[in-house]
Amino acid sequence: METIYSTVMMKPVDNVAVALTNIPGGTVVTVNCGGNTIAVELKENIEFGHKFAVAPISSGQDILKYGEVIGVAVKDIAVGEHVHVHNLEGKRGRGDRIVS
Repeated sequence: METIYSTVMMKPVDNVAVALTNIPGGTVVTVNCGGNTIAVELKENIEFGHKFAVAPISSGQDILKYGEVIGVAVKDIAVGEHVHVHNLEGKRGRGDRIVS
């Protein structure tokens, strides 16, 4: 019997989705959003609540989750890769980035 894993992607502009359970690497998950369906093969294990790329993300490109920019890619991120602190830099609450 095939295991079906739950994910969430809120806005069609998002380039990441979120795992709603632990999902093993190599799994092909189906992500549904706005009437579109995306099949993504995960490159590595994705833990509950963690993000994975549903589209290629270039270094320097904004990362969009729930229709909002949550950070910027610090390196190229392939479809199915884990998106976390090792490849994204947050943009929110950065007091060291205040421009006067």
